[in-house]
Amino acid sequence: QVQLVESGGGLVQAGGSLRLSCAASGSIFSINAMGWYRQAPGKQRELVAAITSGGSTNYADSVKGRFTISRDNAKNTVYLQMNSLKPEDTAVYYCNANVKGLGWSYDYWGQGTQVTVSS
Repeated sequence: QVQLVESGGGLVQAGGSLRLSCAASGSIFSINAMGWYRQAPGKQRELVAAITSGGSTNYADSVKGRFTISRDNAKNTVYLQMNSLKPEDTAVYYCNANVKGLGWSYDYWGQGTQVTVSS
């Protein structure tokens, strides 16, 4: 079994910063891509940022230049540094990891952490 545990969400004023963390634990042989998604009320879940095991990154246009994704492979942890936050960044943020075991791989999700940006 694999668990993803997120932390770091909260309430912040526009222009402020937050750092999200997501640690994977359990029966993990290796982790391929890890990423952050978000879902605002009444909207579909969308990709915010992703990072491969080799460190290649991909960002949604709406967060480029403001958010930075990184990972610590030794700790099976992915981070999302969010700067210059805007009210439209308000959403539940979910961590995702494509985990490899012996002969299998599967996408796991965290429980979500609320990020609220006040104007």
